[in-house]
Amino acid sequence: MGIWLASASQRRAQILRDRFGEIHVDALENVDETPPTGTVSSQVMAICRRKAAAVRPGHGYNAVIVADTMVCDPDDPNAAMGKAQDELQAVSMLKRLSGRRHQVWSATGIQVCGDWTFFIECAIVEFDELEVEVIGELIQSGSWIGKAGSYDLAGDMSEYARLVDGDELAVLGLAPSALKLLE
Repeated sequence: MGIWLASASQRRAQILRDRFGEIHVDALENVDETPPTGTVSSQVMAICRRKAAAVRPGHGYNAVIVADTMVCDPDDPNAAMGKAQDELQAVSMLKRLSGRRHQVWSATGIQVCGDWTFFIECAIVEFDELEVEVIGELIQSGSWIGKAGSYDLAGDMSEYARLVDGDELAVLGLAPSALKLLE
């Protein structure tokens, strides 16, 4: 069989479908995504490795992909912002990122022939100064749900944010160099 994306991310699934055609999408359950201590890059890699460890042998796919993405707090490059649990947390995150630059880290693991290879990449995103009305519209759109830092660069936020450095794929949830392994 082909490629299994072990993730619930529809954005990741669409990126992979656009590149490789039909893929199997089925998220892993009960993976501890609690960030360990350390830098954001080490945190995102540790969670990616936990996801890889949760993939059972004998799955029957030619390749399995796991990934994790984290947004760095612009005031503390060693603190991840995570995913908002509710609208209030999402508003707080968007206000914190408003008018500022921040790093986004994506780690991706690919299993081919039973062996895992891991990749990690960073990009820098800059937000416009967000008016209260804009934040309200972004919250009402629901585009923040399930997104690190409470935004989707390829979604509604694209009007108010831009990639400053790195590859957009890293912001959207996959380490770009990882996909070259499958080409």
